Amino acid sequence: MEYRRLGRSGLKVSEISLGSWLTYGGSVDSKASEAVVDRAYELGINFFDTANVYHRGAAEEIVGAALKKYPRESYVLATKVFFPMGDGPNDRGLSRKHIMEQCEASLKRMKVDYIDLYQCHRYDPNTPLEETLRALDDLVTQGKVLYVGVSEWSAVQINDAIHMAKELNLDRIVSNQPVYNMINRYIEKDVVPVSEREGVGQVVFSPLAQGVLTGKYKPGAPLPEGSRATDPKSNAFIGRYLEDELLQKVERLGGIAERNGISLAQLALAWNLRLPNISSCIIGASRPEQVDENVKASGVKLSEADLQEIEDILA
Repeated sequence: MEYRRLGRSGLKVSEISLGSWLTYGGSVDSKASEAVVDRAYELGINFFDTANVYHRGAAEEIVGAALKKYPRESYVLATKVFFPMGDGPNDRGLSRKHIMEQCEASLKRMKVDYIDLYQCHRYDPNTPLEETLRALDDLVTQGKVLYVGVSEWSAVQINDAIHMAKELNLDRIVSNQPVYNMINRYIEKDVVPVSEREGVGQVVFSPLAQGVLTGKYKPGAPLPEGSRATDPKSNAFIGRYLEDELLQKVERLGGIAERNGISLAQLALAWNLRLPNISSCIIGASRPEQVDENVKASGVKLSEADLQEIEDILA
């Protein structure tokens, strides 16, 4: 496993990290989840990502329990705040009240004294940015949070947050967590350039496009039994990737992977990591062998010819 700095901070995270969206606390039971976390840790993954909203706190509980056996300083634990955690008007968003209360709740669920990376799960247009940044800065001052980040913020929002923090002498964000893969590349236009300039690293989720970039889905063929695409809860996210024209392009990418002696999934992850601004790729896994497969992408360098051929296929 190779490691990269999280943005311009001194924190180093594994190039491949483990997430818990749509898995732990839901479709994957706690015993199986622990086996995956154990395998990830054994293979050098030190960055584990979750969120309070994932199965209403169940994912945090499972991830925290699975990591409890390891020295706290040996892993980087990340969670998030924003989405509704109750029915009240203040049970959502990025107000000081919601941030403070949810940080305490996350600490209790994960049974830890501090969170390494606390992320704003989305931008909150209903709360002044200064209020949000001051609340996060207070959590850092209190030692409950070490670093702060955001998820799916626009380039303008990231830029505003960085410069406001500088003006007010507040702790600055060090990361952004966007969706990014060969199919969804929106961050390349302005999020990555702004982040590179301001020292914000990308921790990307869905790097395999919900499994489409593993090659398991074939054009014109029935959906594999038991796959994410057959799960009604997941299909809303993966459905947009299942058009035959796109799946035909994915099949062509398989030739490049075979030529390099790697799997299609490893090719897709290595392609993501070609960008220095990407600090880590968050994978999802329900079985330890999936972790075995994906961590092999760390350190893989694709040639300029390979990268150009990938561009030609995707175009």
